[in-house]
Amino acid sequence: MVLTFRAKKLLNIMLKSIITSDTRIKLLMKFFLNPKMKGYLRQLATEFGESTNGIRLELNKLHQAQVLSANHEGRNKIYRANIKHPLFEDIRSIVLKSAGIDQVLNNIIKKLGTIELAFIRGDFANGRDSGIIDLVIVGKNISVSELERVKNKTESLINRKISVLNLSPAEYKKLIPHFSEEQCLQLFEARKK
Repeated sequence: MVLTFRAKKLLNIMLKSIITSDTRIKLLMKFFLNPKMKGYLRQLATEFGESTNGIRLELNKLHQAQVLSANHEGRNKIYRANIKHPLFEDIRSIVLKSAGIDQVLNNIIKKLGTIELAFIRGDFANGRDSGIIDLVIVGKNISVSELERVKNKTESLINRKISVLNLSPAEYKKLIPHFSEEQCLQLFEARKK
């Protein structure tokens, strides 16, 4: 389901009225934008610029609700999204819609034609909503003017900037070592024939 700008605004208002803690919303964004993300108390406090006590309180609530799972690595308690939680897909869907990723997928990727691979890198892939979505598209014969038109339309719908790196398969192949060092969130991959 693709949300209009008005519906997205209502979703954000509803999310903030249901979840009254800005810290909890940041944690849900962190762990559910990219379920591969993990974090520990001090790292999250530094990243969010908040006190460890505030972060600890919200981590404990999300862990008690089993929305986050936790395990110890050395002295640190490491948290991540609990992908086995019965509401995991629903929570993730709300987070993705709130961030506008669903619009990126539906408006850009599905309308451009011969795309082989599309993924997000940068802040969003690391679970941070900085307002800029770094999108990488790998494909053949992608119309740059159509890409720009669809990108501009999507930016106005989601109220975020989208930075697109458009690569041919050969260019992408050369950059695979660079991308493998980064956290990436795959949106689309064409099926091999």
